Amino acid sequence: MNSALIRLLHLVSPTLPVGAYTYSQGLEWAVETGTVKNEATALAWVGDCLAFGLARFEAVYLAHMLAAWERGDMARLAELDAEFIASRESSELRAETLQMGFSLSRLLTDLASFSAPTRMGFGQPSFPLAWSCAAAAWAIPAHDAIGGYLWAWAENQVMAAVKAVPLGQTAGQRMLLALGQRIPALADAAAASPIQDTHNYLPAFAIACSRHETQYTRLFRS
Repeated sequence: MNSALIRLLHLVSPTLPVGAYTYSQGLEWAVETGTVKNEATALAWVGDCLAFGLARFEAVYLAHMLAAWERGDMARLAELDAEFIASRESSELRAETLQMGFSLSRLLTDLASFSAPTRMGFGQPSFPLAWSCAAAAWAIPAHDAIGGYLWAWAENQVMAAVKAVPLGQTAGQRMLLALGQRIPALADAAAASPIQDTHNYLPAFAIACSRHETQYTRLFRS
């Protein structure tokens, strides 16, 4: 086992103190309205968001950020970061990526073992930018980093579904097994995708995220 794998496990761990567990990305609103009400509908919702949103957009931006870190192209990183932040469909999603990006960049700066803390020179980075900085500095192969990023998102969504629907722990593990089988192919596609071919057209997801902002009873911040 090499050190890059250990660092990847560190980055995708649910214990990474960036606040990911406080966000559901509209899933809580989907539960409130009855769109998601059991294991099957939760898997369908999370799986569609993974395949048609995260993997086709966010993971593609992550892949291009990783490539820009490798080239040391700070101007391109700033462009990608600005584009990604502008793509957030609701105020909660925008606040989420900025809060998590800030928390991760501060954590990396405080870690003595982080090999290049000065690389995180952006004032308010998105979460993918901060995450890609860590992955690049710790020499995590791009394909593994992309797959790990997708896995961490899927795991957080399943944890949110277990709490909000609610579902049992075994149901959550079945969902993770099903989602995990899809991730290698999605990571391959994201790694090979030109930036101009990306899209995040998920109307139901955008509506859910917007409606969550005025949802009366909430466990999650998005």
